[in-house]
Amino acid sequence: MLSHKTKYALKALLYLAQQEEGFIAKTMDIAEGSNIPKKFLEQILLELKRGHFVSSKQGKLGGYYLIKSKNTITLADIHRLFDGAIALLPCASLNFYEPCSDCKTESECLLRLGLVAIRDKTLSAMESITIASLIKK
Repeated sequence: MLSHKTKYALKALLYLAQQEEGFIAKTMDIAEGSNIPKKFLEQILLELKRGHFVSSKQGKLGGYYLIKSKNTITLADIHRLFDGAIALLPCASLNFYEPCSDCKTESECLLRLGLVAIRDKTLSAMESITIASLIKK
């Protein structure tokens, strides 16, 4: 399940992606246009900025804008930034791997094999969905 933070980050990115290229959106406009609490959105935008998905311009005419193409930002990118691993257990994760303390060996763990299969299908689906593809639908 996606956290509220991830859901709101995706909604903010969708809002920015629907604007004309070069458009700089004020935080209040993104919040109102995406129905996101403004204070929560400010934290999310800072994390998106640290993740190099958006940038900001200061001042009266300032705001946020995409710096990564809407064609390359995937659901997997944003999920990993805000929620971490896509796998259901750390032993099945690609980027957040940790061995399980209660398994004798990973190669014999039937649960891990199933969870790796789930991770692979989920990851494939999440990597195939971009911000741009969501707008087109």
